[in-house]
This record gives sequence, C-alpha cells and structure tokens, in this order.
Amino acid sequence: MSTDHQRYSTENQTEAIKDYAARRGMEIVRTYADEGKSGLRIEGRDALKALIETVTSGQADFEAILVYDVSRWGRFLDADESAYYEYVCRRSGIDVHYCVEPFENDGGPVATIVKSVKRAMAGEYSRELSNKVFAGQCRLIEKGFRQGGPAGFGLRRLLIDQNGVPKGVLARGEHKSLQTDRVILVPGPEDEVAIVRGIYRDFVEKDRTEAQIAEGLNAQGILTDLGRAWTRGTVHQVLINEKYIGTNVWNRVSFKLKKTRVRNDPATWLRAPNSFPALVSPDQFEAATRAIAARSMGLSDGAMLDALGRLLSRHGVLSGLIINEAEDLPSSSAYVNRFGSLLRAYSLVGYHPRRDYRYIEINRRLRDMHPEIIGEVMDGIRKAGGRVATTGSGCLCLNGELSLSLVIARCTQTPAGSLRWRIRFDTGLVPDISVVIRMDLRNRRPLDYFLFPLIDIGMGQIRLGEDNGLALDAFRSETLAPLFTLAARQRLGEVA
Repeated sequence: MSTDHQRYSTENQTEAIKDYAARRGMEIVRTYADEGKSGLRIEGRDALKALIETVTSGQADFEAILVYDVSRWGRFLDADESAYYEYVCRRSGIDVHYCVEPFENDGGPVATIVKSVKRAMAGEYSRELSNKVFAGQCRLIEKGFRQGGPAGFGLRRLLIDQNGVPKGVLARGEHKSLQTDRVILVPGPEDEVAIVRGIYRDFVEKDRTEAQIAEGLNAQGILTDLGRAWTRGTVHQVLINEKYIGTNVWNRVSFKLKKTRVRNDPATWLRAPNSFPALVSPDQFEAATRAIAARSMGLSDGAMLDALGRLLSRHGVLSGLIINEAEDLPSSSAYVNRFGSLLRAYSLVGYHPRRDYRYIEINRRLRDMHPEIIGEVMDGIRKAGGRVATTGSGCLCLNGELSLSLVIARCTQTPAGSLRWRIRFDTGLVPDISVVIRMDLRNRRPLDYFLFPLIDIGMGQIRLGEDNGLALDAFRSETLAPLFTLAARQRLGEVA
C-alpha cells in the first residue's frame, strides 16, 4: 500500500481486483497484502516473499496472481528485479494479471514494452520523490527546524504552528500531527542546562576526562535524557554535538530509497548556525573540540592501531560506540581523521564487519579520482589544440564556447549478474555536454565514455546497462578521442 495516492489504498485495490476476477469468472482463494510497506525492495514485504515462496515450492493452490497495477508489484529501483519475480511465477505455471492496466499480460511485445516502461517509471518516481523530499528537508534545516531525532540532554523539542506560535513541548515519542506544524529545539530545565555547562567547564577548564565527568554525574544520581547512567560515550556526545552551540546539523546519516544506512562524510553535513539558543559558548565548544583532537596528535599510527587491536581482543567486535566508550582510546572521529575511515582502521587490525561496506570505500576512491581525470581531460584538450579552463561552478569551459561536466559512474552488479550504472547529473550545473566515465566491474579503471549533449539527453538521471540501444549507445566511445576532436581547431584559409 502506498500512502501517496488514495487510489492505492488497500480497499480500493481490493475492489478493483474483485471486479476483475468477477468479469473473468475467477474465484479469489487467498489474499497477500503488504499494508504500509515500501515497494522499493523486497525486504520488509513479508506477504510478497510468502507469495513467491508458495509459488516456487510448488504448493500453490491457485492458477493466477491478480495485482492492481504494475507499480503495486513493486517500485524496485532495478526494473529487472520486478521482472524477475514475475518470471519466477510464470516459470512455475502461474500467470500474473495486472487488473487496471490497459493491456493483457500475455507475454506479447506490447505487454513486454509497456511493463518495462512502467517499471522504470515506478522506480524513477521513487527517485524523484526522494530528491524532492531531501531538498525540502534541507530547506527546513536551513530555517532552523528540527528533522527527527531526540532533543538530547539539556534541550527540548518545541512544537510551533506555521506562524511560529508555540503549541507545547513534545515528550519523548510524541510527534506533530499537522503537516504545517514545525519542531524547533529550545533550552530545557535550568538544572539540565547547568549540567551541560558544567560538563564543558570540567572538560575544558579542569582537564577532567569524559569517564571522570560521567563518574561524578552518576555519584550525584543524575541520569541522562534516556533515564540511564552516564558513560564516557554519552559525555563525549555532549562535547562534540554542535546543537549545544545552536547549530542545526543534518545529513550525518543517509538512508535514501531504503538502501543501506550510510554515515556521511562531515564535509557533506548540512549546518545552519544560530538556529536556536546556544547552551555553551562557541569558544568553549572549540576548546573541547581541540582537546579531543589533541589526544591522538601525539600517538603514532602504530600506537593507535595497537590500542584498537586490544579493544577488539576484549570485545570481539568493533563499532564507533565501543571505541568512544573505551577510556584508553582516542575517539572514533580521531580514527576516521587518521586513517580515512573506520573501515580502513578495522581492516588494519584484522577486523571485517559482517555487513558489506565496500561501496563506501569505492565512492571515496572515485571522488579522489575525479581531480585526476579532470587533469587528464584538460591535458588531452590542450594537446588537440583546444583551450580549456575551469569555472567557478566546477565545469570546464571548452574554447570559450561550451561547458563540460565530468561524471564518474560507479558500476554495480545485480543478483542476476548484470552490470548497471546509474548516472546522476548535477541539475545545478546544466552543462552543454556531460562526459560520463563508466567504471569497470571492480571500479578500478574507466570502461568506456559517454558524451551526452544537454539538448539530446537533458538533466536528471539515466540508468545504463551493458546494452542500451542506439538511443543511448550512439553517444558511447571507447576513448575520449571524440571529445578531443571536438576541441581541435583548424586554421581557415583566406577567402577572396
């Protein structure tokens, strides 16, 4: 069930399916419904998984599956995944009917083409909606509104209406009920505010450690905002969180389109200073930040890794929280700054998390490659006799006439083994030509190049496979020679 359109309510879908069954003389023997679940992926859709399992096990006591329309089968970002689940059913002798679609799902060319288009449109709708929601959230953050998450010790969430008039403080677990309402952070009770300020004074002025501060708070019977005893980690979080100087920070973690949760690079965080009253001064916060960073300055790489290895031996696992709770270790952010990422630090001490975080390293490596590739392109243009310069927006200006944008496309592999590349064009640049570098399967070196003119392709997103048809592959090249040829200039003879 999708919540974006009333016509997709389960009641409306049920009525349409019943009407379809009645017209075809079918009897409905069982219903599978994933109410309130996202159609972006099969995880979490227990009813769909149960349906597929029933079909593949040969225990199905039905001959056909009736679905409201193509998008209710799923808004999978990879259209092949949606087609695969339908193929699994058809292979087991069970047809899939789309009840309100204007075509018969008979395997003919019309049905195949229309389904492919509608599957791609369903995935694209989710991508566009995600981008719009992200942009809207960014605007709200810049205006100082809170976007989810607990307030934290010493702060409270205040509900205001569209005119900024306070409506009341939200307790933990409470949420706004009107779409036009907003949530901001305000100082909590004076005793909590005093405790936060005391934590900073103890750490900055009295050189007390986080563990010592936590021990003192616990001795006084003071609990955290969650009603728990203080630990080194919870004190550390108070000392590093910018909300205590009134800065609204967002995008620390991404979970777009129901994919794996990603901890973003601090450079990509969205910050809105002076969004709400500060509990501590910026000078105190900076002093605490410098003190935390200084703890690892005198340690060699080997010493930091040895300490991390000892922590791994004690716990058997590693995480940012475990590192921050350890008294004899620098903070997790110190390991990120020293080794580039926690994953790299983990690998250096022989620890490999069960979850596959390789894509984070791949994206970081591709970002590092971008300046190098820009340099190679500029050298090639100059050797061809063209003129090239960088612009303030990050584009290249070719011969003072055309703007170029370089996009590196990461290669991914579907469960079926097919290769896919998703191209995201920067809609804020609008270059005349987008030079897309498709990486190989290992994302180590360029596989080929696409030169997409704005007038033909436009902006937004494109998903490429290994074969894309003439409409897209006409812009493909094994090398950048076509671009360099475009940059070349020929001397014209004088015409009488």
